[in-house]
Amino acid sequence: MENSLLNRAMGLLAFVVLIGFVGILVGYVTRWDLAVMVAITVGLAGWDIWHVAMGHKEDTH
Repeated sequence: MENSLLNRAMGLLAFVVLIGFVGILVGYVTRWDLAVMVAITVGLAGWDIWHVAMGHKEDTH
């Protein structure tokens, strides 16, 4: 449990990097279907960060 803060920080950093990468991708490849898939991907990743990395749900796998 002593690495809990480090795990949260690394999870948030990974999420920010993901958002940056797909944001650049959507910015250069302006297609609506790609934007929908990016929105779904970022939404699922955000849900996972909120529930697992922020401690709202125990990681059991």
